[in-house]
Amino acid sequence: MLFAVCSFFVSCKETTKPNTEEPKAEVQKEKTISIPKAWVSTRVAKAKQQLATTEAGKVIWNAMEAHGGLDTWYANGPISFRFNYQPQDGKTVRDSYQTVDTWSNRAVHTSTTDSTARFGWTGEKAWVKAKDSTAFAYDTKFWALTPLYFIGHPFILNGEGVNLELLKPETFKGVEYHVVKVTFDAGTGDAPDDYYILYIGKDSNKVAVMRYIVSYPEYFKDGGHAPEKFTEFIGEQKVDGIILPGGFKTYWTTEEGKPGTYITKIDFSDVSFESDLPINFFDAPVDAKILN
Repeated sequence: MLFAVCSFFVSCKETTKPNTEEPKAEVQKEKTISIPKAWVSTRVAKAKQQLATTEAGKVIWNAMEAHGGLDTWYANGPISFRFNYQPQDGKTVRDSYQTVDTWSNRAVHTSTTDSTARFGWTGEKAWVKAKDSTAFAYDTKFWALTPLYFIGHPFILNGEGVNLELLKPETFKGVEYHVVKVTFDAGTGDAPDDYYILYIGKDSNKVAVMRYIVSYPEYFKDGGHAPEKFTEFIGEQKVDGIILPGGFKTYWTTEEGKPGTYITKIDFSDVSFESDLPINFFDAPVDAKILN
């Protein structure tokens, strides 16, 4: 699914990270989410073969290897983290704990201020469960997988409908980068007109910058998109063999393709991979509201 970024308000009072230990203890091993090694091997081999057919694809594959390897990304299981999106103009903040199934793009979000308020994406439908209708005063379907399109590069670029184009190199803060533009086939996800432009270090092979647009049809009913944004990846953290960003800073992109006005700070923390979640973890709760 293709989603992009907008903003919302949240109280400064926080809960602790949702505890998954209790439900884990209540399920049998055969009733937990598991991805057979053979499935991982097959999917990784297919991705490597496909990416090797273009120069842009080779750059992306090398980036996957530099960030820990696509095989490790999938074998680790679903990823949990806190993603705190903070606009610098005083607009609404988005802050949630979330767990994302990297294999099939499913997600569950939990409010940082109310552990009973949750929303998610099952792979087929969006849902929300909250006592207060204002708990998530934004489009939760749109936001359900948006953070994955920040923290998941370059691993998320091996699916169907993804097109890669190698652009001319760029220099940012004195470092030379390969530049790969990512577009999507019509009908891919909720916003196929989105694009991403990734800066990947010529020496490090790591992703350092992501330029992108938001074209979500619910926001742009007559077509079009928001102005391009320029997101700098700040620092890095290594979790179970995978190298991830430490955080993000987002700017409006200037006409020259440079970072302009600083608009959003994003904290990315509490990261872990979950190897034994209940098999029904990503299902919509029976009393959740199903969204259109």
